[in-house]
Amino acid sequence: MFLMHIDSGIGEDQHIRINHIAKTEGHSNLDIKVKDNKVEYVKLKITESKRFYTQAIRGKNAMSVPLLTSRICGTCSIAHLTCCTEAVEHAIGYIPSDQTIILRKLTMNGMMIRDHALHLFIFCLPDIFNKDSVLDFDKAQDELVRKAFAIKGAGNNLSKVIAGRAIHATYAEVGKFSHIPAEEDVSAIVKELKSVREYAIEFIELFAQSTQKVERSTNYVALVSKDYSFIGGNLKDSEGLEVKPEGYWNHINRTVIPYSQSSGYNFKGKEYMVGALARMNLNKANINKKTKADIPKYMDMFPSTNVYANNIAQAIEILHCIDNSIDILEGTEFVQEVPKPVKINAGKGAALIEAPRGTLAYLLEIDATGKITNGNIIVPTSQNQTSMEKSVAELVENSLHLHKHEIEHKVEEMIRAYDPCMSCASHFLNIKWH
Repeated sequence: MFLMHIDSGIGEDQHIRINHIAKTEGHSNLDIKVKDNKVEYVKLKITESKRFYTQAIRGKNAMSVPLLTSRICGTCSIAHLTCCTEAVEHAIGYIPSDQTIILRKLTMNGMMIRDHALHLFIFCLPDIFNKDSVLDFDKAQDELVRKAFAIKGAGNNLSKVIAGRAIHATYAEVGKFSHIPAEEDVSAIVKELKSVREYAIEFIELFAQSTQKVERSTNYVALVSKDYSFIGGNLKDSEGLEVKPEGYWNHINRTVIPYSQSSGYNFKGKEYMVGALARMNLNKANINKKTKADIPKYMDMFPSTNVYANNIAQAIEILHCIDNSIDILEGTEFVQEVPKPVKINAGKGAALIEAPRGTLAYLLEIDATGKITNGNIIVPTSQNQTSMEKSVAELVENSLHLHKHEIEHKVEEMIRAYDPCMSCASHFLNIKWH
């Protein structure tokens, strides 16, 4: 748990400092000023060290850069690998085969299952049972923990079969996959996915029973595709905008947040939200038919403005990824292809995919020798930072009647509902740090 203290002022003035927000994938602090029963400000201070990764890729060979950028984030390595690969392909005008696209979709499905399972079952599940962590579970929860790790293991194994590894995949390359899954491996992973499907439904039901609620109307932004894939499709928002992925860069603006080591972003000039909740709000019609058939009452919960519904949306996405992967694997005969040769030329390529925490964007410029001359990478947590601050402000303002320990727990749960990954949110800022 994190440490927190409230320095009581005169009357209705309070200053809340959370010096470490636990159970997120990275580090951050929170500073809240309350005056006259109103939240004066919320400052979410992402405290990761600057890693200069957009500078580090300059001068590197474009063909090898996807493997380098996959190291930006361990848990989302496949997301960075895939998005960077697509950006390189778009820059040089390369169109991969249909089978390569299918393999990428399966790789992304495996990552989603694994990553959502980590967030929901290790970080969030203890909240459901009023426990500090899964290490505090008693025997009554033993079976749930076993099922949680079985789901996560299935996601790991799907990525291993398709991409070589669950973390830092080795088979995925620009224009191709270097290895095609063997028939016996496909049969084994289909069997494993089917064995955990009922567990996924059980967890959806469990998270849907949560009474956590903070309603906040905001703009939701996500890629929308006909098969609820995490690659491809157009970018949409809840206000009616629809553009091709490269149009994203016409609407995004970086904002300097002086107290944070992460950039913030506005979409169309205002705060917004990305992630599973945004995807479900904008794209639930395209969820796998088998998924929708088995959980109709939970599908009816969307669209939603409840921030905590992001957890339920992730749980539904796990089931969708299981069903979608089974359909693909049972309906596809993988063959060893001879890909078109990759011809290097100068160009500029943009790519968008849906990472577990939301829209991930890459913009790369390549010269005639195949070297990266410039790059821009925008990760989901940075995009959600302003929305997180406003959600916390609303939560605290409505909770001032509670004991400080109750406020502490609610704030922690609120931040965790966004599933922030602080480690990949750090971005170089040319400002003076205080």
